Amino acid sequence: MKQTLTAGLDRLGLSLADETLDRLVAFGEAVVEKNRVMNLTAITEPERVAELHLLDSLTLLRVLPLAGKSLLDVGTGAGFPGVPLKLAEPTLRLTLLDSLQKRMHWLEAEALPALGLEARFLTGRAEDFAAAHRERFDVVTSRAVARLNLLCELCLPYVHLGGYFLAMKAATASEELEEAQKAIRLLGGSFERTEQFEIGGQTHCVIVIHKTAHTPPQYPRSWSRIKQKPL
Repeated sequence: MKQTLTAGLDRLGLSLADETLDRLVAFGEAVVEKNRVMNLTAITEPERVAELHLLDSLTLLRVLPLAGKSLLDVGTGAGFPGVPLKLAEPTLRLTLLDSLQKRMHWLEAEALPALGLEARFLTGRAEDFAAAHRERFDVVTSRAVARLNLLCELCLPYVHLGGYFLAMKAATASEELEEAQKAIRLLGGSFERTEQFEIGGQTHCVIVIHKTAHTPPQYPRSWSRIKQKPL
């Protein structure tokens, strides 16, 4: 895992201390081990964990400077991309959000303490926390949660004016972006660019959306409403 991670970081033009690499590997191994008793990931082969979870998460270091920023990871699942980013950039002020209590308990009570990491944890649906945490974050990320037009309504309300929403997508990014143009505009966002990275023989994309206007107060709607009538 470490060898794959080191080679992949070199290709991305990133360099991390050896101690940081060891902690990233320790987290990857912890995910694989916990996956024996909890459904965290379908990817368990060490090389693929390094590529498709760790390196994929760390591509965001190439997209925006994250030092000292507040970051919300929506639908964090097993902790990606938030935990690898916090390991690589310790000054990041990290909040993890997910609706699955067992996963969040594992991250809060076991995984992060073992790594010596601190973060905030929000357990529940993204639309339910938006009122209390509206426009409070410099950066909001989300990875493999929903199509972009739905995801924008869940995430953009959390981004403060001038901040960024980074949507991590696969090769369908351009199709989803076209579909989401209306939602981005209505929710106060402005598409800035798409960054592409080749990892493990696959194209990984990061759609960069700049928050240029306040999100109207009626958003986000309930999840059932978002799915029934996408923006």
